[in-house]
Amino acid sequence: MKKKSLYQITPARIFFGVLLCAALCVDTLNGSVAHAATVAAAAPAPLLVRQGNRLTVPAGSPLRERLLVATVAEESAPHDVSLPATVEANPASTVNILPPLTGKLLELKVRLGDTVKRGQVLATIGSPDLAQAVSDAQKARDALDLAQRALVRARGVNEAGSNAMKDVEAAQSAVAQQSAELRRSETRLRSLGADGSGAQAGQVLKVVAPLSGTVTTLNAAPGANLNDANAVLMTVANLDAVWVTVNVPESVVGAVAAGQNAVVTLAAYPGRSFSGKIGFVSAVLDADTRRAKARIVFANPQGLFKPNMYATAVLGVPQGTQPQVPASALLMNNDSVSVFVEAQPWTFVRRMVELGREDGDRVRIRSGLAAGERVVVRGGVLLND
Repeated sequence: MKKKSLYQITPARIFFGVLLCAALCVDTLNGSVAHAATVAAAAPAPLLVRQGNRLTVPAGSPLRERLLVATVAEESAPHDVSLPATVEANPASTVNILPPLTGKLLELKVRLGDTVKRGQVLATIGSPDLAQAVSDAQKARDALDLAQRALVRARGVNEAGSNAMKDVEAAQSAVAQQSAELRRSETRLRSLGADGSGAQAGQVLKVVAPLSGTVTTLNAAPGANLNDANAVLMTVANLDAVWVTVNVPESVVGAVAAGQNAVVTLAAYPGRSFSGKIGFVSAVLDADTRRAKARIVFANPQGLFKPNMYATAVLGVPQGTQPQVPASALLMNNDSVSVFVEAQPWTFVRRMVELGREDGDRVRIRSGLAAGERVVVRGGVLLND
């Protein structure tokens, strides 16, 4: 009897093999489909979708968490301009004291920085010219006395019929002339601050303060010869009220006027500010600096403001109503400035704008935007090309 082989192909084995191959094919196909679905699910969403000039941030894009969109507001408040300024004494309350006559400075009664009262003696000057002025006054007084006695005699003689009326008239003229000469000489003495009582006393001239204030400059020492009548001996300034003089550039001067509010800060007093109003603006510009001077008056009872101090003045310059955006919304591209405007939710269009004045961290827009539009105010650089 013939022995059967273990590898003999039978119909049953063929059928089983077909079923096994079919099962393997189905399993492989299901695995491929599942892998494709897994890969598709793991792929990230695109950051941006560009359609012409429009940029869309699709749902699921990480950019949505990094962009901030805000509505453009309108601003009509004054624009603050910071300008350099200087503290000055009021010229109407400042006097340069000149020596009335040539001579020698005998004594100084005050020192630099002293506070003086009106009429207080500041210095004494020895002057031969003053002695001459006193002598002229005394001579005029004596000549007037003589002319008056001559007039009395002429009238008495005329009443007795011993002389003509012309003699009386001549005596009256002499009295009038001597009276005028006496008034002139006494006025001269008063202008020098002397009373003319005695020739020796008249040789010493007392210089007195014409107003109450502070000695701000002193230009001579005792013993100095005062030969120039135009040389300033000292300066007295009343500092109860001072000026803060602001240098206003030509581009701003048209918007600055008397009565505007101003805030002044001084380097000497950090953290403090002083509010005032512009008193007046000069009618002319300085030819060299092209700036006009605007002055603010401040009361100075405590002496905080000292002449020649540097200051900074902030003036509120009136402005028309304009859109305003944060500076972070602006994108600089060479010589142009642009913003991203929201055309539809999460769809943006680049738009060029013209800038106006800056107010802190916000910028006014002259053209290119309208109030109510929405722009990207944070993260716009991520949309930039």
